This record gives sequence, structure tokens and C-alpha cells, in this order.
Amino acid sequence: MVDSQPFLSPSRDVLLPTSYGSLHDGADKPDRRRRRPIKGLVAVASGLLMVALMAAIFGTKIRHEDPTNGNVSTLSSSTLREQPAAVTVKPLSRGVSAGVSEKTNRLFGGENSAAFPWNNSMLSWQRTAFHFQPEKNWMNDPNGPLFYKGWYHFFYQYNPNGAVWGNIVWGHAVSKDLIHWLHLPLAMVADQWYDQNGVWSGSATILPDNRVVMLYTGSTNESVQVQNLAYPVDPSDPLLIKWEKYSGNPVLVPPPGINKKDFRDPTTAWLTSEGKWRIIIGSKINKTGISLVYDTLDFKTYERLDGILHGVPGTGMWECADFYPVSEVSNEGMETSANGLGVRHVVKASLDDDRHDYYAIGTYDEKNSKWYPDNPKIDVGIGIRYDYGIFYASKSFYDQNKRRRILWGWISESDSELADVRKGWASLQGIPRTISLDKKTGTNLLQWPVEEVESLRLTSSEFNDVQVTPGSVVPLDIGTATQLDIVAEFEMDKKALEETAKANYTEFSCSISGGAWQRGALGPFGLLVLADDIRSEQTPVYFYIVKGSDGNLKTFFCTDQSRSSVASDVNKQIYGSFVSVLEGEKLSVRILVDHSIVESFAQGGRACITSRVYPTRAIYGAARIFVFNNATEATVTTSLKIWQMNSAFIRPFHPEKKRPSN
Repeated sequence: MVDSQPFLSPSRDVLLPTSYGSLHDGADKPDRRRRRPIKGLVAVASGLLMVALMAAIFGTKIRHEDPTNGNVSTLSSSTLREQPAAVTVKPLSRGVSAGVSEKTNRLFGGENSAAFPWNNSMLSWQRTAFHFQPEKNWMNDPNGPLFYKGWYHFFYQYNPNGAVWGNIVWGHAVSKDLIHWLHLPLAMVADQWYDQNGVWSGSATILPDNRVVMLYTGSTNESVQVQNLAYPVDPSDPLLIKWEKYSGNPVLVPPPGINKKDFRDPTTAWLTSEGKWRIIIGSKINKTGISLVYDTLDFKTYERLDGILHGVPGTGMWECADFYPVSEVSNEGMETSANGLGVRHVVKASLDDDRHDYYAIGTYDEKNSKWYPDNPKIDVGIGIRYDYGIFYASKSFYDQNKRRRILWGWISESDSELADVRKGWASLQGIPRTISLDKKTGTNLLQWPVEEVESLRLTSSEFNDVQVTPGSVVPLDIGTATQLDIVAEFEMDKKALEETAKANYTEFSCSISGGAWQRGALGPFGLLVLADDIRSEQTPVYFYIVKGSDGNLKTFFCTDQSRSSVASDVNKQIYGSFVSVLEGEKLSVRILVDHSIVESFAQGGRACITSRVYPTRAIYGAARIFVFNNATEATVTTSLKIWQMNSAFIRPFHPEKKRPSN
């Protein structure tokens, strides 16, 4: 189907629903003590009086289109009188004063924005079906993941008291397959002076005798960041339900020259050739992000080594640092202590300043406790990111069960805090990813959803060799499109590629472009996910090809949130980056859609983009998927396979019942 106007202008007015209900329990309503402007009250009262007067005189009825199914219902003026008043939202800063990165989304509309009148149906739809999240409340960083006695363990930063950051303790869940999770009791709470203000991020190390030690950062009663040791009370328990904190905590305090709030997030330890265990801890000196290095024999006493493992000027505080080996010859993961021929090492940091995760590949000098990037131009914090959307505070671990390295990442909300409080929860974890060195390029990692997620695939639909002409949108009839696993390939018209190669150099960037509405000779083209029938809401995931300054064609991979929702209080950024496409490769993408999260992997995982989207119409049975080609010169041929996805049925484990066997 060819649409003469495939993309609505971002500025075009969209008819919004006129009826919204309040939450059943009435919890977390706007603060009634906040004074409303007198003029605003007069205007609201006058407006309501006018509606009532007109209804009384003329018996007028208003038609309302249900955003979930397109049905038309009739609302009386009495319904209108029940609607909640608009609330002005001013995001509060959370976390920075305590000594961690900003935990509030401050991007959606400036310092003061009008809250969208979300209803229960919309907010309930946002909860995912197969991504990990607690039953309620706030979650952030992944902590201490490991595989132990047949179970995958996942710990995470958690606020048991509400849907905003604060009161941080460690949540805990277990799974047999990284997908179907069981919630366990809290692992560690803030009950000691050295973690009174928060049990913050940390990492697990499995010793050669299969003992587990956990190092974590505590924020003391005076908000000093210190490192602490904990271990299982009962090592024979495969669920590791009870944890004990070392009586001699803290085992590390900020060294001279390091600010008391700039010393956090110890890594998994690795074994040196001298038989010592080595860790790094993130910090900064002025604006230079650094990783401090410590050796230990028993995890109780430590020696700080001279200098730093690595640092990069201008990158600011390094949170959640990570260090691990990757093989140059195998796609299997490597145990964290691996070193030698055929091994390169990755250093990763989560930058406090911009809340993105950056990594670089390089060489580790164990003797001098130094690491050197292969290419200083793409060093940590100034080069490659794990993910070009929302993905932060990531943590990897070696899965000895399947000989692979697994990456977890925190996916925060990008709506308003007020909406999070109303729905009672905030944040997800991305689907765990395998990570390995890209053997074809040698300069980047490949990230891919763990194979276990494919166990959720249900019925599938295939579309082969679909021709998508310039300026057209093609609907894909797959039924509901809320929980999907999509695999797609695209081929561009060769003649158009040749002509563009002869054209002038074109400057392009996903984030500052016009998104999917900026038309070029060879892009954009891709998929519209979480779209409604008339595409008043849609999230394009797409490729864009231009001629680079070096005379070669360059491919960009982007996600455009600018039309993802008609709501006013959500982030609508455009994400993306350049992605390498080697000779003979087709353009390829895999997309996981799970309600309010869209995870996209281009070219086998060379570039990844995670988005949080909050549609108001393209939800439940009204969600659709389309193929589009907004290029001006080239026809695109695409083949796709799309699976409907089952729920992971993540649920609590009750200790009083029989222990789970699966």
C-alpha cells in the first residue's frame, strides 16, 4: 500500500482522548497544599460552568474515540466533570546530593511541564511481559549476577518503599534460564553504620573452591562511600537466600586525594599470576574519570597499587566500572581471570555526567596494572557505547554454565516521576545479552539477546521479498503487536546506491536530524512499531545511508521517539549511531517489543538501541506494525519473520512452600 503522505508532521495536531479515570485507590495524588494560580482557577471554573450550561440547554453529547480499540462511545457532560485537573510537573533531582548519578528523568519537557492525564488502562499496559522488573517500586543498577548450583542469581538496587530512588537495598531473584524469574526476599538491607544511607552497587566473585564473595559500596551514616564484604550464610543453599556482612566492614575507604562521594562500585575480582585477587573501583580526579586498582589475598585486607588502571580526561566520574577478557578466536565467553595470547580486554564505565555506558577494547599489562586502548580516539567515554538509547549501570558476568559472558543493563523510565508514582513502579532490566568480540571488524563488541528468550516465541508470520517503494508505508497483518520478536533484512536498490556514491558528501546524525521525517536519497527506511492504524503514534526503527566525508557510503541506525506518544510528559528523543556494514552484508535488525520497551540490534549486534515509549493509542489490540521507506530515490526490498511472544510469568517465590525445581 502506498501512502501519499506516509509520515504525519510532528507538529500536526492530534485529537486526544477526552476522558480519563483516576486510580482506584486514589494514591499519590498531587499535593493539595500546592497553591494554584487564581487566574487558573477562575478559568477552570468558568470553563466547567460553560460546559454545564451548554449541556443543560442543548443536551449536547460528545463523541469519544477509545484509543485502545477505535470504538466510538458517547460521553455526557457529567463524565467531563469527573476528569482530573492538569498538574504542572517540576522534576526533582534525586541521587546527586547523595553521591550517585541523577536518578530522575529531566528531559521530557524542561523544568516545568504539564502532566498528561494518564488513566489506569494506559499505565497498566506499560508493564512488561518478559523483561525483569520487581512486583512494585523503584529499581536501578544490576548487581552481583552469577550462576551458582544450577541457578542464575540476579541482585539489583531497590527501594522497597516507593517508586522513586531512595532507601536503597538489594533485591534478589533467581532463574533457571535468565528469563523466568522468581522473586526472593531482600538480600541485604541498610542496617549498619557503613551502609546506613544505602546498600549500593557491587559485584560477585566465585572462588576456586566455589565459595561466593560479594563486594559492594555502602553509603555511611555520614555519606562517605566505602567498600564492604558480604557472603552467603549457607553456601549449601542454591538459592543463597541469607547473606552475612563481614564484621570488619568497611574493608576499603576513600584513599587520600579522592572525594568521599567519588569512590564506588567495585568490580568482580580476577586472579593475577601471583595468586592475588585484583579489583578496580571507579572514581575521578577533577574531570578525569579513573579506575583505582587494589590487590587482595582474602578480600578483607587490600593493597592499593600505584597509579590507576586507566583514566580518560574530561569523562568525569566513572560509575559501575567493568573489566573483562574477550577471545580473539572464539565466540565463547572467557572467565574473568583469563589472560595471555589471543585475549584482549574490555574496560567499561558508566559516565555519571551523561548517564551512558561506554567501552573500549585494548591490552592489559598485568605486571604494571595498566590497560591501554587499541585506538585512543575511541577510548572509554569518548568512543563506543554499549547502547545508544537508554541503557546504564551495566554489569557483566561469566556464565560458566554455558561458557558465555552475559551483560545486564538498567533501563530507566523516560516518563514523568508523577506517572511512575501513580503506576507504582519504575524501571526495567534489559533482556540479558551475550557479548563477544566482533571478529570481522576487531574494533567493537557484538551484543545479542540470550538464546533462552526464544523459548517465549509463539506463532510466527513471514513476509518475503516485500517491495517498498519511495515514500510508502506497508502494513503487516500479524494481529496484536505488543509482544514481538522481529527479525528483518533489507536490501537497497543497487542503482540508487551507485548514484548516491557519486553525489556530494552529506552530514548526518540520528540525534540532531529530523528523525524518520527527514527524507534523503537512501533513507530512512525500516519498521514502525507500536503504531496505531492512522499512525498518530509510532516508533520508527530505521536505517539511513549517506555519503560520508571520506567518499564512502555510511550507514546509520536510529530509533525515533518523536511521535511515539501524544503524551506531553515523556521523553521523545531520537537515538542512534553509525553502524559498520561490511561488503556482502545485508542490512539486518532484530527488535524485541515488550509493551513500553523496544530493544533493537543492528548488524548482528554491532549497534544497539533501547527505547522506552509510552503510547496512549497504540496499546493492547490497537498496536500495529508497518514497514516504511521514506527515501526519495530508492526502492527497498525486505524480508521479515515476526513471532508473537509469551509472558515470562515472573512471580514471587514463597519460602513456606515447596522449593522450586524449575
